[in-house]
Amino acid sequence: MNRPVFSFRIGFPAALAATVAAVLLLVPAALSDTTTVIWTMPTPKDQAKFTVDHGKRVTIKLTAASAEGTGIVHIAPAQKLPAGVMFNSSDGLTASATFSWVPEAGGDYKLSFIASLAGTTTVSPTLTYRLHVQGQAYPVKTKLTDEKVAHWAQVLKRAVVHTQPRASARAVTKLDTMTADGTHNIVLVLEQQQTSATETWFRVRLPILPNNSTGWVEANAIGTLYTVNTHLYVDRAHFTITLKKNGKTVFKNIVGVGRSIWPTPRGEFYIRDKLTSFNDPFYGPIAFGTSARSATLTDWPGGGFVGVHGTNEPGILPGRVSHGCIRMRNAAILKLARLLPVGTPLTVT
Repeated sequence: MNRPVFSFRIGFPAALAATVAAVLLLVPAALSDTTTVIWTMPTPKDQAKFTVDHGKRVTIKLTAASAEGTGIVHIAPAQKLPAGVMFNSSDGLTASATFSWVPEAGGDYKLSFIASLAGTTTVSPTLTYRLHVQGQAYPVKTKLTDEKVAHWAQVLKRAVVHTQPRASARAVTKLDTMTADGTHNIVLVLEQQQTSATETWFRVRLPILPNNSTGWVEANAIGTLYTVNTHLYVDRAHFTITLKKNGKTVFKNIVGVGRSIWPTPRGEFYIRDKLTSFNDPFYGPIAFGTSARSATLTDWPGGGFVGVHGTNEPGILPGRVSHGCIRMRNAAILKLARLLPVGTPLTVT
């Protein structure tokens, strides 16, 4: 007896659909774009405020996860963190991170963090915290010299001068403890900058070329700061020298300055030393060394530096008569010497 034969014929569209369905069953579901990342305990609330003393450690712990509990989460700062901060982050289904910092200076800081789901564009709401550090905010800048008051100090040890108030900054020159005249080397101190609780720098005017150079030395390189309330002015066009005390003129006289081929340099300088033992009538009874330098010859012994001194030829004054130094009549410089202390700023126009 012959049994009936059943024949099944499946159309191509139906077969393709079945195949695709089978493949999809084998592929894990992708993370949905609607997945959210949330901050979890013990993360402090957004806009939380913290207060800490400078020199004390502040620690903030953060955790975040996807709301659905799937996917790898990563925590990162949303903006640059202050210098010296340690930030450690561990990725996972529940990510964790630790912010740790010992602030050296007082001030107010904004901290922002964000958590993201790996492989997606999904991110958490940004966390923002306000951190107030109690204590002195650094750097502390103090101006020490102006037209009425100035400060100077002796160089205590051979010191490197830097372009900025930090040891890693480029070196400008080195300061010696003695001058070529055999006197203690001093510098005009323009500004103090306290960069931390334990470090202070001074910006000083330098007796080097190019004229008007300044640089920074560490506080331990110079001695006690001394105050002067005088300022000396030399006007090359009118051949005058003027001393002001507390902003008021106390002395004025005529001078001789450098010839056109050996000009007295223009700029801001200071009185570096006072000499009374030249035993040479050419310099008169008293001479003051300055920080001004000439690129050519000067009347100063050894050349290079500009001096303020007397003369044995008073008849040539006023005028352009010197190799760069500032010459005065002997009676005038004796009077000036009673009023002019070492360390006084000098302006040559």
